[in-house]
Amino acid sequence: MKKPKLAHNVLNRRAKFDYELGDELVVGVQLNGREVRAARDGHVSLKGSFVTIRRHELWLNNASFTLKLNQKGGSDTTVDTNARRLLATKHQIVELERRHQDGLSLVPIKLMVGGRYIKLVMAVGKGKKRYDKRETIKRRDQEREMKRVTG
Repeated sequence: MKKPKLAHNVLNRRAKFDYELGDELVVGVQLNGREVRAARDGHVSLKGSFVTIRRHELWLNNASFTLKLNQKGGSDTTVDTNARRLLATKHQIVELERRHQDGLSLVPIKLMVGGRYIKLVMAVGKGKKRYDKRETIKRRDQEREMKRVTG
């Protein structure tokens, strides 16, 4: 009997608050063995991470992977925030370069770990101003209050 896989999709909850998100794109992530283990265990944080384009390649920057060090008798860990290459087609990269030059940001939203491959869902977004964020908080509080009163 097979054990069920413990897949943890890692969300960047802050992205929807900080950006007005547009089109989404699913790309692969190039990882080594310890990084794959950390992703499958859910020891990844996308908070504060962003995607850049260098030499016609996509790179995931500032994503935190908590790696286990292979030492006897110890359970030491280290946090790794190195840039990781994202795997996308040339057509997708050219389209993202065009959108990026128009002043839009490339924001990672979710790291999907469910199947054989580890995928990153990223979106094109425009940064919100402080007053937009306050308006979002006010609208969320009003909706919560309405739910409490009616339900």
